Amino acid sequence: MGGNYSSPLSVFVLYSRLYTVCTLARNLRLDQETYRADAGQTVLDVAKAMVARNIGAVPVLRDGVLVGIFSERDLMKRVVVEGRQADSTQVGEVMTSDPLVVSPEETPENCMLLMRRHGFRHLPICDGKQLRGLVSLRDLMLHDLNEKDHEVRMMRAYIQASPDV
Repeated sequence: MGGNYSSPLSVFVLYSRLYTVCTLARNLRLDQETYRADAGQTVLDVAKAMVARNIGAVPVLRDGVLVGIFSERDLMKRVVVEGRQADSTQVGEVMTSDPLVVSPEETPENCMLLMRRHGFRHLPICDGKQLRGLVSLRDLMLHDLNEKDHEVRMMRAYIQASPDV
């Protein structure tokens, strides 16, 4: 990013560009505890845990490795509509297998693009084979709103600090 950054506006533009180049690891608190389900758990147990935590999707692990994701959509399409018994069906039977994953260094913008392109609202974040977290479309939208709020505050500060023209 070469250029002359001597004017207040150019410094603001540079700062804004640097602020928007962010990663999931730095901005979405990846190290917070993510609820995880085991592929052998029943749908009923996982659904109860999802309701208790007010979450719409859960990463599913088998022997500590991510093998799928179980979402409210999976519950409706593969359990309720098919007439399966939630108390005897294992999550591993009805989850979405082999979900698309991103690294902690992925940008929120690219995650939104992937979600839009593939039509899902939750994206597991993995560092190699280790699950680091799960990002939702809501998380990304809140991040984007906070970022835009910051830009507005910076522009207002710039306008108020500028000498009258």
